[in-house]
Amino acid sequence: MLIGYARVSKGDEQSNKAQSRALADAGCKKVFEEKASGGRWDRPELHRMLDQLRDGDTVVVWKLDRLSRSLKDVLHLMDRMTSAGAGFRSLTEAIDTTTAAGRMMMQMVGSFAEFERAMIHERTTAGLAQARAEGRIGGRRRKLNEKKRLEIVESVLSGRKSAAEMARLYEVSQPTVSRIIAEYRQRTGKDHAHQP
Repeated sequence: MLIGYARVSKGDEQSNKAQSRALADAGCKKVFEEKASGGRWDRPELHRMLDQLRDGDTVVVWKLDRLSRSLKDVLHLMDRMTSAGAGFRSLTEAIDTTTAAGRMMMQMVGSFAEFERAMIHERTTAGLAQARAEGRIGGRRRKLNEKKRLEIVESVLSGRKSAAEMARLYEVSQPTVSRIIAEYRQRTGKDHAHQP
């Protein structure tokens, strides 16, 4: 059975009518229509359609990006369809996984996506290694400079202020204050901050 899936983005002025008509003309007996972003995974109609797929069904979309804007998600959805024994067709891109040529096309798309992920991983790893070699450390910039960190330590360890008060004063969490104090103790081996 040919099953259609039509989607427009939420908030768009457009409707699914043109897509639904094209899907009906292509022979779809059932069409699932949705108004949702293509970047979202939690689309109820998409999941209803996937849950109803049976061996021999073919999911038909007007255009590949109606299924998802993310190539990774498209490939994941293809796996779900294949697991159910279903095929896939895109009317605009002329992709049809029920044919040998269509399956080869999707495998090539998957290979390119895998290659792209590997290249991104290699570039990231090389960039981090270069940054370490230059003495730069990744991660977020510290919110508190050394002076503020020492003020927190002195105030809490001297008993002038509580950890909760210092957390509120510097707009950080209490665990952050505890971590600053623990780091100071570990570094200096002292339970009291040095008083000038």
